[in-house]
Amino acid sequence: MTIRETLEATEEKELSPFASLSRCTKGRERPIEDDRVRTDYMRDRDRILHSKSFRRLKDKTQVFLSPQGDHYRTRLVHTLEVSQLSRTVAKALHLNEDLVEAIALGHDLGHTPFGHAGERALHALSPYGFHHYEQSVRVVERLENNGKGLNLTWEVRDGIFRHQMELMPATLEGRIVRLCDKIAYIHHDMDDAERAGIIDESMIPDHLRRILGGNHKERLNTLIMDMIFSSNGKPDILQSPEIRDAMMEIRALMFRTVYTDSIAKAEEVKVTRMLEQMYHYYLEHPQDLTDEFRMLLEEGEPKEKVICDYISGMTDQYCIHCYNRLFVPKSWDVF
Repeated sequence: MTIRETLEATEEKELSPFASLSRCTKGRERPIEDDRVRTDYMRDRDRILHSKSFRRLKDKTQVFLSPQGDHYRTRLVHTLEVSQLSRTVAKALHLNEDLVEAIALGHDLGHTPFGHAGERALHALSPYGFHHYEQSVRVVERLENNGKGLNLTWEVRDGIFRHQMELMPATLEGRIVRLCDKIAYIHHDMDDAERAGIIDESMIPDHLRRILGGNHKERLNTLIMDMIFSSNGKPDILQSPEIRDAMMEIRALMFRTVYTDSIAKAEEVKVTRMLEQMYHYYLEHPQDLTDEFRMLLEEGEPKEKVICDYISGMTDQYCIHCYNRLFVPKSWDVF
């Protein structure tokens, strides 16, 4: 018996009857030979972790554009926080921790530079629209590995695609990531907003502080513990009504004070203008795309979609570099 087979047998023996077992995966688009050591979900986690798009997350905006400080979250830090919260919940509920980790690490691979401001800009520009959760699946199915994709299992791709609140993943592991994503960004975006001086604890209504806790640590603990105990032994991932309602109130507060109406968002109009100019430039000059994206055009991919692929894959700083190279005159020195 191989190590992989031993791990699969351990899953079957020790995990919840509601867990997704590695040996029961619906499989990949292209069959591959079994690994002697790793289960299918472990292999998916590793493929995502070693991808170029995962590495680029370290230089993509979470909420604050180009923050002047070492402690503000980037998209990569958000991803790691979602992964850790999700693994904690999965372990407590005896669900598949490897599947949870793979989904969590891959859920935001399709995010644009400059966070949701970049996403909104590309959505308005492209006739195909643009949503980061759809793009994350496109990254793992089409764009990574020189156009071959990462060839992930169906369960991981389903969890990545359906991590939005409007959708529902097929597996409980995907549902854990879906909810932990929301808990994570509410928690750490509030922390970053307080660090930036945009909000403070006094702005949180007293009844929410009584229900969820009086500081970030207490609120995060309340949300995760409630999720675990509400879901334990059940075929779904749940929250108690009181905690869910309180979390949504906190989320609404963040939208009013940080996400849509704060000094932190004042620069986003520049992001929109910058991406608009870059999009239209590449629409007129597709030959200036890099080799891997020109290859997609040669294979018949729509030009508008490929341009969104190219721009959305950029980090914040590389996007600014490209914009300057295309539109900002160089200085002229004569000696």
